[in-house]
Amino acid sequence: MPDKHPELIDHAGAWALAKADFGVGEPVPALVSRDRILDLSARPETAGARTVTELLERWETVFPVLAEVAADPGGAWRPLAGVALHSPVEPRQVFQAGANYRTHVIDLAAAHHDGSDGRSVEEVRAQAAAAMDARLAGAPFVFTGLPSAVCGPYDDVVLPRGASQPDWELELAAVIGRRTRRVPVGDALDAVAGWVIVNDLTLREKVFRRDAGALGADWLAAKNPPTFLPAGPVIVPRQAIPNPGDLRITLRLNGRVMQDESTKDMLFDTARIIAYCSEAATLLPGDLVLTGSPAGNGLAHGRLLRPGDLMESAITGLGAQANHCVAEP
Repeated sequence: MPDKHPELIDHAGAWALAKADFGVGEPVPALVSRDRILDLSARPETAGARTVTELLERWETVFPVLAEVAADPGGAWRPLAGVALHSPVEPRQVFQAGANYRTHVIDLAAAHHDGSDGRSVEEVRAQAAAAMDARLAGAPFVFTGLPSAVCGPYDDVVLPRGASQPDWELELAAVIGRRTRRVPVGDALDAVAGWVIVNDLTLREKVFRRDAGALGADWLAAKNPPTFLPAGPVIVPRQAIPNPGDLRITLRLNGRVMQDESTKDMLFDTARIIAYCSEAATLLPGDLVLTGSPAGNGLAHGRLLRPGDLMESAITGLGAQANHCVAEP
């Protein structure tokens, strides 16, 4: 497992929620503060919660308790170095916003263009930009994913047999902290317990099926292979980052910067996406709401993922991931 712990917590709130393996029994919920970590599973303040989801189920009462625990210099804190961290989220539902970054959509339109229709690349880009402007009058585009695709922030990403265009999509995700249905946009962020990094990988060759016609994209095949949703390393409380509208999203492939963009480039902001999802479904504590990926994906660079690649991913204030790509056995 790559050692990314020294840069794990760089946010102002100074604490976050994790799922840690202390080498005894199953991984348990833990509190991370700077370079320290604390097992929460045996503490009376958290009523012996054995999973992060149990804490999120009663987040409104748990949050102030965790804040007090994090501020206490005593207790059974131990060094973070050497402690294995797993995905801190175990969602029952995964909501994925697509085509939500203006530059990303324009770049993809240009990358897919083969010139057969007589349009220049400049015309394709201009038409894609106009289409993005027109979408603002409508609603976010959201589909659902499978929780079985989630893996940890330092786990290997397994590239499926026969995959020809595996691609990265680094994203900011909201972790829901209360049961939510039909929430107004102005109140939507109140439903968020915290923020987490996700890398919403895609098999580009699976997205559009020629036999589907008007049925559109095959998101099941394109988005849900096992390990195609690295999440973590921690959940940073919403109060530490109350406004996610200007966070830097950066992904490096083998040390080369591929994505480097601000969440300011979102078409629909996080509150709009959450409100839209809550109109279609009931959001549950622990659910993930992904907000889309910015420009700089592999298809636009002409460089897709291969076994042996290392993706290093970071979002302002949320820490960093490091995932090696391996071939499916």
